[in-house]
Amino acid sequence: FCLENTDARMRGRGIQLLSQVLLQCYSLLQEKEVLHLVLFYESRLQDNHLVIPSVLQGLRALSMCEVLSPGLAVSVLKAIFQEVHVQSLLQLDRHTVYSIITNFMSTREEELKGLGANFTFGFIQVMDGEKDPRNLLVAFQIVHDLIAKDYALGPFVEELFEVTSCYFPVDFTPPPNDPHGIQREDLILGLRAVLASTTQFAEFLLPLLIEKLDSELQSAKLDSLQTLTACCAIYGQKELQEFLPSLWSSLRREAIQLILWPFLQVFQTASEKIETECLTALRALSACLSCSVLSSDSEDLLDSFLSSILQDCRHHLCEPDMKLVWPSAKLLQAAAGASLRTYHRITHSVLPLLLEQYTKHTQSSQRRTILEMLLGFLELQQKWGHVEEDESPVLSHQAPVCSVVFSALLDPSVQLQLVGIKALTVLGSLQGFLSSSNLELVVDHLIRLALHEEDSQSSEAAMEAAGSLAPTHPKVFSGHMVPRLEEELQSGRAGKGESHHKRHSLQQRCLQALAAVSTHTSIMKETVPILLQHLQKLQKGTEAKNTQDVISVCQSLHRVALQCQQDAEGCWYFHQTVVPCLLGMAVQAAMPESTHTLPGKALLEEEVLAAMIPVISGATTHLSPELAAQSVSHVVPLFLDGDVSFLPQNSFPCSFQPFGDGEHLETQRRLVALLMAFVCSLPRDGHSVSLPGGKEWLLRELLSLSCSCNCPFTATTAAKCFAGLVNKHPAGQQLDEILQLAVNRMEPSLAEGPRRMQALTLLLWVTKALVLRYHPLSSCLTDKLLSLLGDTELGPATADGFSLLMAESPDVLHKGCHADVRIMFRQRFFTDNVPKLVQGFHGAGPDVKANYLKGLSHVLNHLPKPVLLTELPTLLSLLLEALSCSDRVVQLSTLSCLHPLLLEAPQIMSLHVDTLVTKFLNLTSSPTMAVRIAALRCAHALTSLPTTVLLPYKGRVIRALAKPLDDKKRLVRKEAVAARGEW
Repeated sequence: FCLENTDARMRGRGIQLLSQVLLQCYSLLQEKEVLHLVLFYESRLQDNHLVIPSVLQGLRALSMCEVLSPGLAVSVLKAIFQEVHVQSLLQLDRHTVYSIITNFMSTREEELKGLGANFTFGFIQVMDGEKDPRNLLVAFQIVHDLIAKDYALGPFVEELFEVTSCYFPVDFTPPPNDPHGIQREDLILGLRAVLASTTQFAEFLLPLLIEKLDSELQSAKLDSLQTLTACCAIYGQKELQEFLPSLWSSLRREAIQLILWPFLQVFQTASEKIETECLTALRALSACLSCSVLSSDSEDLLDSFLSSILQDCRHHLCEPDMKLVWPSAKLLQAAAGASLRTYHRITHSVLPLLLEQYTKHTQSSQRRTILEMLLGFLELQQKWGHVEEDESPVLSHQAPVCSVVFSALLDPSVQLQLVGIKALTVLGSLQGFLSSSNLELVVDHLIRLALHEEDSQSSEAAMEAAGSLAPTHPKVFSGHMVPRLEEELQSGRAGKGESHHKRHSLQQRCLQALAAVSTHTSIMKETVPILLQHLQKLQKGTEAKNTQDVISVCQSLHRVALQCQQDAEGCWYFHQTVVPCLLGMAVQAAMPESTHTLPGKALLEEEVLAAMIPVISGATTHLSPELAAQSVSHVVPLFLDGDVSFLPQNSFPCSFQPFGDGEHLETQRRLVALLMAFVCSLPRDGHSVSLPGGKEWLLRELLSLSCSCNCPFTATTAAKCFAGLVNKHPAGQQLDEILQLAVNRMEPSLAEGPRRMQALTLLLWVTKALVLRYHPLSSCLTDKLLSLLGDTELGPATADGFSLLMAESPDVLHKGCHADVRIMFRQRFFTDNVPKLVQGFHGAGPDVKANYLKGLSHVLNHLPKPVLLTELPTLLSLLLEALSCSDRVVQLSTLSCLHPLLLEAPQIMSLHVDTLVTKFLNLTSSPTMAVRIAALRCAHALTSLPTTVLLPYKGRVIRALAKPLDDKKRLVRKEAVAARGEW
């Protein structure tokens, strides 16, 4: 009845119902039914305009039918092209037309190609005038497919270009709270894919790009440069020939303007992007010309293009004022980086000139500029790999290049030295460039700079350079550098005729240099015994202040451990050499008669043990299961049974019993920290090793020690070791029994007694171990912690413990030591516990409310920002309340949480601008410097909110920020200047 009704609206309703049904059941239709429906819908396209949207929906459903008869797709599209004025339809209806075309292109490609250029012309008519970004994304994809799938464009190439290029450059700002999520970048990439998809557009596109490059609009320049770079991937000499002079002129002008006068650019970040894209486009143009195949009678455009670049840039390198040196050098390097051919052509011309200019100029600043340019060309030689001497411009100038670099290393200017060290590193990496005599000279320079250069920057850079070059030239560094460093270390220790400070500084640098150069296994096998020997001499020494010296050796050993982890041979050598030696020295220091001498005590101090932990951990994490099992069979019996047979010094005056009873064993118990470093770095059970005597025995001993030990350091390390083992323990009855035992030990101690804080420490670490692996008991333990927030004695420490639960732990319970860390554990912890924290806060007494706020701020501070943004509306009022808390930790944590939110969620934060301004300004007068700095940063971040929101507060904020300009701390004044200037 509806379909035959004389009222257009009623007919429209009938067709709408039919179309909605078809959209649900199109896959069930038979071929004859589809044919009948298509013919019906085609005839309806001539009906009243009110009917057309429903007709198009029906045709969209039919376009998805697999049983569509041959020829029907062409028939439907012809009817749409002929009968429907698409751009007069609403956005949704236009989108339906694009969907019909997309469906047919994906399933009826050959049929549509049979239409020839008529299909292209029909689509041009459909798209012409489209403005909605949702439709444009689909339309751009259709045009791209037209070109990529080789549809006939016929005489309509220019029309197709015009109908798409009219959107270039894209000028679109998504509305606030846009539910469709279309970004400007999506449209830019979609349009660029079209424009850079065919060489047929070149004659129209390149003039457009040149025109937009000359515009004042930064975004237009950036888009043009990126599009030009994309086009170079498919263009050849034929497409570029006519436009090369204009393109080079625009690129040169843009690059020189941006590099030379960055301070004139209002948008510094944008100008840096344009500079980068400008150089990238020049490199792409040069690469495109390098790859083009030449016919015998065609002109070599690359040669003439490079000649133009050299002609316009080369003479600037010789100007006395060196005004245009950097822009010209960057352009030359960009072109030289395109291909081996461009590199040879430009470097042959430029390199002798740079060497000559270095000699001519005497000022260190000018020499540094020239050497930096030379370094750029040396790095390009590195990029193209080994080249024969007669072909390589760098190898053909070996002597003058070395002379220039070595002279820079002797210059008093630190900045010139740093560039010289970089150049030296590159030269050393070039195969066959440095002779054996030059290599020895390189080592001499590096030793001098590393050990005796006053400026720490040069010293550190020289050590890094030694580490980079050692794997390439291991024999030279092993035979020449390591003995020299050992000699300097011994002479530094002897310290004849030198002040204590100078002697100590030389020792420190020798230790750092020995570690830095240990980047090859053969070298490491020489440096590690030297470091251990030095450590043993420190232990036996008589100087009282050798704690820092011991820590320095441990830091050097840790660096070596990290450097050798990827090499199985080196890793095992380091482990079986260093771990027994450190354990032996520590056990020796823990013996009763050793403890009365001050130097022996150094190894038992917390700072030293903390420095030894990463050495043992780094030596263990990368062991294979077989080697780990071998090591476990020695280390664990040492602590459980006192078996010292594998230690280098295995004759001790009494037994080693770190888990034994008695006050006299207090020093031995401290070494549980080293056991923790070892066992908590082993691979997880299931693909690793079992502990001698069973893991349960060790866990019970650790649990007992963590609850009963008088020394907080020992109790904490025992708790961490227990937690690390529990985290990796396979699920099952044994784990449940151990955890129940731990809960039974903790609960009475938490309730009352002198060891409440120790019990809390154990609870925190066990909770963290279980939270990381999603163990069911973790929720019970977390609830226990939440209840302790209301405890006046333990509440503040419990609140700080929430930071421990959420943060990355440096020595145990992290992925680097094979801990069981589940993905998104922080999000899960947040979802489960933040509502409880909020509820607890509202129900807490005034004396403990701050504990809940502190715990909440710690959780939020470690939460991934996207998660935090989604929860922001519900939590913001609580965060603002936290700013009024007198606890500086709460204030600091909350401010650091709010700062990124001001930048990433300006719309939500704008709703609370009055409160935010007041709180931040109040905190700029905090007695704590860190809080003042954080408050000023937040006041600065407020300027990212909409200007209309901020204007009422402008005068008040500027007046209030005048006071911190006179703050007694420089860092506070610096933040105040930045914030006030922005306001």
